[in-house]
Amino acid sequence: MGGQDKGLLTLHGQALAARALQRLAPQVGPTALSANRHLDLYETLGVPVWPDTLADQPGPLAGLLTGMTHAQTPWLASVPCDCPDFPADLVARLAAAAQAQQADLAVAVAPAPDEAGNWAPKLHPVFCLARTALREDLASYLGQGGRRVRDWLGRHRTVEVNFDDGAAFLNVNTPEDLARRHGG
Repeated sequence: MGGQDKGLLTLHGQALAARALQRLAPQVGPTALSANRHLDLYETLGVPVWPDTLADQPGPLAGLLTGMTHAQTPWLASVPCDCPDFPADLVARLAAAAQAQQADLAVAVAPAPDEAGNWAPKLHPVFCLARTALREDLASYLGQGGRRVRDWLGRHRTVEVNFDDGAAFLNVNTPEDLARRHGG
């Protein structure tokens, strides 16, 4: 995106981060944002903004750890801001699966296009529901240099929750992706 902060890009007149918050709010209790730059702009969205607690911004697990550190609830839901159309029942479905399987983590799986344009199931681990009691283990994993989300998920009782609508999980990675979402 040419160095632009994805969460602040607009789609239909609304910042992607604001769209994610608006879509997530009916599904959860308190909401917050994980961000590491432009904190003042994110703060205008009216929710707490939490920069990574670890130096060097070591990826999405660092944001999850930050959320777990601040959360006042036994579970933390995570969604990326660059995927503006995630399901309105995402958290309910993740929670139901976690409860049914007595899992510590629930993550989304949905069809995604491969390089040839064929759609196949893909793990979308940033769309997750995690027990905040995993905070110490996640901190330890990151402290040992771990960065791979799949590897950390594999350390715990994790349930993969299937969603049929792959388009709901398509993210905005390029200006062309954003233009397609605008209908242009």
